[in-house]
Amino acid sequence: MARAWSLHSRPEGMPKHTDFAMIDVAPAALGDGEVRIANRWLSVDPYMRGRMNDVKSYVPPFALGEPMQGGAVGEVIESRADAVPVGTWVQHMGGWRDEAVMPAAQVQRLPDLGVDPQAFLGQLGMPGMTAYFGLLAVAEAKAGDTVFVSAAAGAVGSTVVQIAKAKDMTVIGSAGGADKCDWVRSLGADAVIDYKAGEPLVKALAAAAPKGIDVYFDNVGGDHLDAALAHARPNARFAICGMIDVYNSGEPTKLRYLARLIGNRVRMQGFIVSDHMARAAEFYDDMGAMLKAGTLKREETVHDGLEAMPDAFLGLFTGGNKGKMLVRL
Repeated sequence: MARAWSLHSRPEGMPKHTDFAMIDVAPAALGDGEVRIANRWLSVDPYMRGRMNDVKSYVPPFALGEPMQGGAVGEVIESRADAVPVGTWVQHMGGWRDEAVMPAAQVQRLPDLGVDPQAFLGQLGMPGMTAYFGLLAVAEAKAGDTVFVSAAAGAVGSTVVQIAKAKDMTVIGSAGGADKCDWVRSLGADAVIDYKAGEPLVKALAAAAPKGIDVYFDNVGGDHLDAALAHARPNARFAICGMIDVYNSGEPTKLRYLARLIGNRVRMQGFIVSDHMARAAEFYDDMGAMLKAGTLKREETVHDGLEAMPDAFLGLFTGGNKGKMLVRL
């Protein structure tokens, strides 16, 4: 019998293991146009924390007691859809489980880019698209810009660093701890701030970008966002991807430098990657060219077994990942 993780209770603050429950999923016969997928790789992502709250958002909250959803890559093992035969490797949103049954229209074949299949859950999937379109379409970053990236050792941030360098930008990354900072430097970042080193971020960013920044790619919020505001150049553009600092806290974000938005005419824009899915072919063409040129590197933090899903998810909020956090089945 297939198994899946469900939300047992809605977390208050940081989620706990007791907020999750493994459930059995009754076997389902395939209908016309449906496929059965044996999941091989599962993704956990910070945005999932928001879906655990019973609030209105851009995606519905997880239903208590029902299988959760998330990115997954797997192999079709049964099909009633001619366009997606048995043996096809696909990506889809039927994650947090070992087997998924869904309409073939809701799965995507993995593009032939010569990479491991799990790459399509990270650098060549939703996180990579978030980095690509957030940097180039939302922030309108261009050659010569100075770009500040928070959570630069994460799945999204590390890809932002590499795309920005490939497009001839100066990049300043922020990461926690010497090991992660060294890795971000190896990706080409011109300067790296260790936010765990104790120096105030405003002061550290002043030293790294004495002439200020043109672009801020925000994965964190909080003090990182405030430091970016403090050093924003005129007409700077901020792409607000996520604010992991506040996902588990009810405390309001205090921004001492918010008023600098006015005089420096800073544009701050939140975005969702699904806004740009119609341009996926553009993303794969450009990222494929970077792959062939040897420009892109990727790192994965892998947990094994479906039982490890909560541990992998919780690790996102404690600095437990370098690159993309994945679960291998």
